[in-house]
Amino acid sequence: MNGELARRIGFTIGALLLFRLGTHVPVPGVLTSTLPLTAGVVARLSLFALGLVPYLSAAILIRLLSVVWRGLNALERSGEAGRRSIARLTLALTLVLAAFQAYGIASALKDVPNLVSDPEGWFVVTATATMVGGVFALIFLSEQITRHGIGNGLALVLSVGFLVALPSDVSNVRELVRSGSVSSDLVLFHIVFWVAAVVLIVVVESARRNIGIAFAERSVGARILPARTALLPVKLNNAGFLIPTTVAPWFIFLPLSAAGFLLGGVPWIEALYQSLQVGRPAHLIVISVAVFVLAFVYTSFVVDPERVAEQLAGQGGAIPGIAPGEATADHLDRVVSLTTLVGAVYLTMVQMIPEALLVYGNGLPYSMNGGAALIVVCTILDLQTQVRDVSLTNPGGVRR
Repeated sequence: MNGELARRIGFTIGALLLFRLGTHVPVPGVLTSTLPLTAGVVARLSLFALGLVPYLSAAILIRLLSVVWRGLNALERSGEAGRRSIARLTLALTLVLAAFQAYGIASALKDVPNLVSDPEGWFVVTATATMVGGVFALIFLSEQITRHGIGNGLALVLSVGFLVALPSDVSNVRELVRSGSVSSDLVLFHIVFWVAAVVLIVVVESARRNIGIAFAERSVGARILPARTALLPVKLNNAGFLIPTTVAPWFIFLPLSAAGFLLGGVPWIEALYQSLQVGRPAHLIVISVAVFVLAFVYTSFVVDPERVAEQLAGQGGAIPGIAPGEATADHLDRVVSLTTLVGAVYLTMVQMIPEALLVYGNGLPYSMNGGAALIVVCTILDLQTQVRDVSLTNPGGVRR
């Protein structure tokens, strides 16, 4: 381990310890001594009670707007200045969402008997300001990890939040087995299931469809760049997880909410709403179809074959056997569509894990789900890549 890698790892560990410490700092005015607190309850009443949810929600909304709003899309692709503008817009929206959510939580806490020392005073204001400040402190901490530590700061904070719940989950399951409430065979099935799920995530997230690219000899100023070959890797899952799975429920609840508002309490709307609750077959089918379709829609935004073809032509690159321009764009579109088909099926399967366990898992009490497993595994894979890159880099950024 070189000195740079040791420094980055130490910084990351220290920042994550600060994050965990913040989850145990209660909101001012909350009398935690009056409650039989568990680690989960402490976190929900802490400085970091909101976590990164407002920031992630804002980022998802901005990304969705950029898909349908050409001006925002152009701003995002306009270089460093455009990306800074998008970042400022995301932070502004984060402030609005965090303030709204924190105010709702603080107002609810105020009404809980014996929980707040002075519910009629400035508690709502101070608690709201504290939780909003906690969100921006987490954003800053995550950015510092990304810049000075190892790995992606946002992903690491999310992963640590999931992983710290595992010991408690294991203890709860062990107590159920010991008391005879669940069978050891059921627990063994869950273990095998999660091992298989993790293996699937590792295989798919590591897989690439490599497209060969040939660059002709060309001159750049006074330099002559020789002819060379390269690979254009295409991921199976370019859509990620958060946007498809976050937007998919909107296909159910937005139309139902609009219909209920316009038509009132019509019996068939109530029946449809009940049939689309989590755990019902109709909910599973609709959400799965929505995630599958959204994986294609968002991939078409993330990977634009026409734009890639233009960039290749501008750099003197071409796919062997494929004419530059429109033919290259068509070829890339076919490759991306085929790989996205596999990725969409995989993403739909991962999204179905929580609901499948809810219906068929006999209620084992653990919080891990498909999305959490995907985030944790991808974070570990990214850490592995960055550790290897830093280990193979000399001071000054020169590869060994």
